Amino acid sequence: MTPFPAVATAPVAGVGPRAARALTAEFARRSTASSALVLGADHAGDVVAAALEALLPGDTLTLVPSDRTTPSLLRDHITGLGSWIADRVRIVDALPEADPADVVIVAEPLTGTAEDVRGLLDGLGKYLTNGAVVTVATPAVPGRTAGAAAELFRQSALFGVGSDLVLRNQPPIRVHRLRFTPAETSVAATLAPAYRPSSVPVTRTMHIDSNGVAAAGIALGLAALARSARPKSKLWLLPALAAAPIAAFFRDPERDVPGDADAVVAASDGRVLSVERLRDERFGDGEFLRVAVFLSVLDVHVNRVPVAGRVTDYFVEEGGYANAMTAAAEHNVAAYTVLDTDHGTVVVAQRTGLIARRIVQRTPVGALVARGERLGLIRFGSRTDVYLPADRAEAKVAAGDKVIGASSVIARWI
Repeated sequence: MTPFPAVATAPVAGVGPRAARALTAEFARRSTASSALVLGADHAGDVVAAALEALLPGDTLTLVPSDRTTPSLLRDHITGLGSWIADRVRIVDALPEADPADVVIVAEPLTGTAEDVRGLLDGLGKYLTNGAVVTVATPAVPGRTAGAAAELFRQSALFGVGSDLVLRNQPPIRVHRLRFTPAETSVAATLAPAYRPSSVPVTRTMHIDSNGVAAAGIALGLAALARSARPKSKLWLLPALAAAPIAAFFRDPERDVPGDADAVVAASDGRVLSVERLRDERFGDGEFLRVAVFLSVLDVHVNRVPVAGRVTDYFVEEGGYANAMTAAAEHNVAAYTVLDTDHGTVVVAQRTGLIARRIVQRTPVGALVARGERLGLIRFGSRTDVYLPADRAEAKVAAGDKVIGASSVIARWI
């Protein structure tokens, strides 16, 4: 039995628990009744286990067996988990028997040609509800695919709503989330923040962003080179000792998002620079309430989404690198993420500073984002501005207040 339409997969690649969680994350983050379809399900596989763990009351899950299992093995496995699971899981012999779903998961990494991938995605079209997401992966190792990886990157450029590199898998894989029809903005309010597998957990509540892992690795590599080149010198200690504080700068803690649906949360840690009303024709004709927050080098620099919505635009404006605490920072390089929300247009501006020279934004246009979800980061001191419709929001902070990203309430919807 093979997936439908036929496409080459990579059983030797395997999908471990971390990769399986990334593949099923879109299903797991939905708090309202949803349906999921797993194509290429293995009764002993981690993808099935992760999908079952994500089940909530009201959810339904359909499994299409892979060529390494049988419908009877899957049914025995599901039955053995008890009636609560069995009542919510349907097993079909082949894909044509399945109903359309909100999330479609291809459980095995693809290694076929570009034509194979296009054929698979075209064939899945009839199994997608409006606004549905297709989650698919491919090995992230050069030479391991016959065009599948390149085609999925092309599809992501057109229809992608998220992408994750899972390094802690053998071999590493790239997970792509694709949406071929627009999703309703209101759905965003029902989602939990997206799971990101690229950060490295240090403790249960603290992670290090992948940028920090890379930067710390570079520092340790320089230390190793320095010691190899000059074994009698102590210069190697400088980059070696710098690795820990560099990694700490990129710390990414878990945050508790307020349950109040009318709360607008801070986009970053830091100190409020200003709260003002202004007009900005780039975002519309109305007046905006802008809350500007300065991040020092000691603050957490992972940025968060202040309110649930759908990303409708993203653009970068060139400028200088003035101190982010000064008025001149208005003309610094800035990246703008525009959200369509139930309350109107909301904008998050990530501004560079005197030291900050690199902005990372991870929410592509078309993505649905939950309140408190990770948006990206700015390296080494910076500023974030949140623009809210002035006639619909009331500020709850003032200049000088200290705020915590995703936890502090900076405004409330009227």
